[in-house]
Amino acid sequence: MADIPVRSRMIPGHRQGGVALIMVLLAMALVVMLATGMTQQQSVRVFRASHYLAQQQGHSVALGAEAFARQILVRDFEDDKENNLMVDSLDEFWAKNAAILPLDDNGVAEVQIDDLGGKINLNDLVQGNGQVDPITRERISRLLQVLEITTVNVDALVDWIDPDDQTVSAYGAEDGMYLSADPAYRAGNQPFVDVSELRLIDGMTEEAYRALRPHVAALPVAGLGINVNTATAPVLRSLHEELTQAEADAILEKRLEERFENIQDFLALPEFAGRGLKSTGLGLQTRFFEVVSRITYDNRVANLVSTVYRSPEGEMQTVSRDTGQKNRITKEPFSISEQ
Repeated sequence: MADIPVRSRMIPGHRQGGVALIMVLLAMALVVMLATGMTQQQSVRVFRASHYLAQQQGHSVALGAEAFARQILVRDFEDDKENNLMVDSLDEFWAKNAAILPLDDNGVAEVQIDDLGGKINLNDLVQGNGQVDPITRERISRLLQVLEITTVNVDALVDWIDPDDQTVSAYGAEDGMYLSADPAYRAGNQPFVDVSELRLIDGMTEEAYRALRPHVAALPVAGLGINVNTATAPVLRSLHEELTQAEADAILEKRLEERFENIQDFLALPEFAGRGLKSTGLGLQTRFFEVVSRITYDNRVANLVSTVYRSPEGEMQTVSRDTGQKNRITKEPFSISEQ
């Protein structure tokens, strides 16, 4: 029998070695893939943890900024009480600027206080007994006209607040209207919790909402009235149907020169002469404020908008907090040193 060539006898061994080598390479590749995946997951966890920590730090600083603003409002109340003149106006320290507070590690806290007393409270529309307040209804109706909002009727706002399911007029809107929407929803049938609910009102467009929002508020306490020292021109025009834009601008110029320290001085303005404007629903003080904070820390930004209430005794209470509003710092900055 002829000898089998040595090369032929070695082929099976080579094949087994090649298969083993491939298995080792596959195992190494699997280990590398698993290690890479674990490293990526670990990196994501570290990023999430650091992001959460930075957000928590920013929120904590924002709460400190809110407390700072509350102290400013307390000091303003004490100064007014000492001077025996309880008047809030836009020429006071709290209303003029946005305070800039330096933080460690090149961080900064920005905080401003916005007045809510010069706006029309939507919740004044319906009284506690369920009856519509005629003065507020007329003012909001005129405000819509001044702002040239024609798609929304004040009765739709009334129906959103009142507890029944009957429309107050053909211009109102109750569940029957909203349940036909896509997606369907129901009327609030309770006071406004937030001004953003206006977006749900029948006929409200985004353009109309943006025009109306600066002049109305959703305050949990009714009957506080409008602070004539902080009211906007459209709100002033809502006080009487015959008041023109030029007359409202003239009132703002006079208020800029000297604030109103007596409601009778406001009613005695020549712009209201012979028009029979009453003092009902008008005042000189503000009870509700918005504290707007923006914290820039560790290359991240945290926002906080707090609604605070100052009682007639000067005690402060935070009513609500919102972290979803951005770009609310609008006033000129005023730097406050670390000292």
